[in-house]
Amino acid sequence: MSQLIEINIIKLLQERNEQGMSLLYEYYGDTLYGIALKVTKDEDLAKDVLQESLIKIWKKIHTYDPEKAKLFTWLLRITRNTAIDRVRSVSKKQNREIQAEVSDVYNLGVESIRPEHIDLQDHIANLEDKYQIVLEALFFQGMTQQEASEALDMPLGTIKSRLKIGLRELKKVFGSAISLLLIIILH
Repeated sequence: MSQLIEINIIKLLQERNEQGMSLLYEYYGDTLYGIALKVTKDEDLAKDVLQESLIKIWKKIHTYDPEKAKLFTWLLRITRNTAIDRVRSVSKKQNREIQAEVSDVYNLGVESIRPEHIDLQDHIANLEDKYQIVLEALFFQGMTQQEASEALDMPLGTIKSRLKIGLRELKKVFGSAISLLLIIILH
């Protein structure tokens, strides 16, 4: 690909011109899909990864620095990392489902406990907004920490810190039982 086309794509994307995205897809789409497919080994998952990667590229084009990497290298890293994250997420979800099937948690006599019965959402509502948002995303919307990071446009470290602080505050109300309650909610 000529350097002129690459420069044009970068310029259009930085100007938020959708034509830049069309050109990006035209020139790099097949290769990026191939990278996603190689990591995920699943055509449908690779298509999802490509779409998610293109969205990330659109949102993060302002962070691209031609002094640090060629455009293709930058695109490749985003796509590869997105694919790896997705494979890990799918793997964790499958492991959780397997563990739930063989777990004795349900035999503890707590089947009747529901989040609404213990006023968990009321207690979360008493936390600062920044902690509420993270806890809501993780526990009530079922997002992984990585998904919450992307959806809330926050660094993963911030998600983890706010989760830890939010849980510490809830522990003041529920004591050590908060861990058991969250296991129940998540399953």
